[in-house]
Amino acid sequence: MKSRWTDFLISDGEKEWRNRDMEFESVIKTSEELWNKWNDGWQCLFTALNSVNENNFDTEIFIRNQSHTIVEAVNRQMMHYAYHVGQIVYIGRMIKGNDWQSLSIPKGKSGEFNKNKFSKGKHKGHFTDDIK
Repeated sequence: MKSRWTDFLISDGEKEWRNRDMEFESVIKTSEELWNKWNDGWQCLFTALNSVNENNFDTEIFIRNQSHTIVEAVNRQMMHYAYHVGQIVYIGRMIKGNDWQSLSIPKGKSGEFNKNKFSKGKHKGHFTDDIK
């Protein structure tokens, strides 16, 4: 995240200082280190997004020398982050086993959930309105 969003309007998203291969090594030793890296990454992203305005919205963004609009770059990364969050959830589920608490529809409750949803007829709302 930090490589992608640091100075993203003026420099390539793949920075020379990034050591991608080290990202697969066990260099983070504590929960505090992990949370700090997590928060630093998201803060970098939000700072970058907050820098976008009507004057720079048409800026051409490069990731590994490939041109992107700001919207394309954000969409590319959003899907990439969703992939990684899915990995984290899957690993969490593996670790917790039977103690896992569903993040959406509980296991074995899909039929009940759908019956409740369809009983309301067609309506407006957000797909997460009925998920605890």
